[in-house]
This record gives sequence, C-alpha cells and structure tokens, in this order.
Amino acid sequence: MAVPKRKTSVSRKKMRRSHHRISGVNIAEDKKSGEYKLSHHIDLKSGYYNGKKILDV
Repeated sequence: MAVPKRKTSVSRKKMRRSHHRISGVNIAEDKKSGEYKLSHHIDLKSGYYNGKKILDV
C-alpha cells in the first residue's frame, strides 16, 4: 500500500484543485428586445433564434 512520505502542502493542494471551479453561465443580450437570454437558445417571448422566427407566440 502506498503511503505519502510528506504532508501535502496547502499550496500544492489548491493547485491540484484549481480546475474544479464552477464555470460561468453563457448569457447574451438579445439584439431585438435587449433582454438577457442563454446563447444558442430560442427567445421564448419573441420566438426568434439567430434572427429568424422559429416559434409563433
């Protein structure tokens, strides 16, 4: 069984966990209405996606 010879320092422990952070939400402002929405999603209020009418609301 492998046993560590020395205690892992706080600095080394934090460097190992540096990529465990939560990524930010990809929010973009809608060009027509000016409201914020998730990018690559349909705007449910207007029914537009990528400048084209997708849903009849």
